Amino acid sequence: MRFTCEKNMLVTGLNIAGRTVAQKSALSVIEGILCKAGMKLSLTGYNMETAITYDIDADVSDPGECILPARLFSDIVKKLPEGPVTVVVDDSFKVSIRAGQASFTISAESSEDYPELPDVNSGRPVMIPQNKLKELISGTIFAVSENQGRPIHTGVKFEVTDDSITAVAVDGFRLARRTYHPQEGTGREMNFVIPSASLKEVEKILTDCDENASFTLGPKHILFQVGSATLVSRLLEGEFLNWRRVVPTGCPIRLITHVSDLSSSVERVGLVVSEKYKSPIRCVFGNQELRMRTQTTIGVAEDRCSFAGDGGELEIGFNVNYLSEALRAIPSEEVTMELTNGLSPIVLTPVDDKDDFAYMVLPVRIKG
Repeated sequence: MRFTCEKNMLVTGLNIAGRTVAQKSALSVIEGILCKAGMKLSLTGYNMETAITYDIDADVSDPGECILPARLFSDIVKKLPEGPVTVVVDDSFKVSIRAGQASFTISAESSEDYPELPDVNSGRPVMIPQNKLKELISGTIFAVSENQGRPIHTGVKFEVTDDSITAVAVDGFRLARRTYHPQEGTGREMNFVIPSASLKEVEKILTDCDENASFTLGPKHILFQVGSATLVSRLLEGEFLNWRRVVPTGCPIRLITHVSDLSSSVERVGLVVSEKYKSPIRCVFGNQELRMRTQTTIGVAEDRCSFAGDGGELEIGFNVNYLSEALRAIPSEEVTMELTNGLSPIVLTPVDDKDDFAYMVLPVRIKG
């Protein structure tokens, strides 16, 4: 095998594909990176749950494939001088790496024992702008559960209809939902749950541009295509929470506030709350004003935030981190706070129709 390509392109490919190389495995070959030189140069990392393949334009004079030592090869390439890099692999899998006046010789392995990636290319892809897919992920992934007792909730559920793509995450204390409405119908109806670890890798690959990405659903895996990168992930199996039944509707109290003002107040009050000294913030929704207070062994913090409406002096306690994370995820400048009573969750929803989201945070019992 012999190929030549630009160093910066090779570094990019190794950085992206290398994120799913197994760190330690009984199957030693997946601790390396699969390198295939054909029409293009393809680099693949696979940890048996998630695989990333990145394609690079290269001058391939001798096609072939091998498994390169992921960390060593990446470290070498990053230290090479700028410009073209030539890699030659002989029949005994000795690897020659040259760039400028620098040269290295390392050992590779045969690719015969490298596991085959799941094939999900037979499905019909759903197209979505990269920035919109990124918003669906970043706007929900923070609310996934870390409880391995219910593995289905350690991922994000996607619901696809002809006119919408919805992402939902729950962890037993909060819920995050974002919905994107494509201009053209998807022509699909499907539901699936993707592990959060895989979605974090997808999020890193996505950009803020409006060029299309796509995802293709297979029987037990899903394939994302983002530019030159392809990611394949297993799906989670099980019964996901029926989230539509747990989100309150028709709440009697509806208050409108500026997201930045409320978020700043919540974060200020939360400065005296820590992992060691946990304490809920006490929220009193008065007439056009929210009064917040919390007290820990660190100190006492109080703040106020204005809103439109009358909360009737409703008093509720909330986990400050859960409320802050929900507020940071809201894409609009204003938000509607929907409330029922002191034992019911708060639901944050859009003020107008240009956004489609819901963030629910359950209350925390507060001392008298």
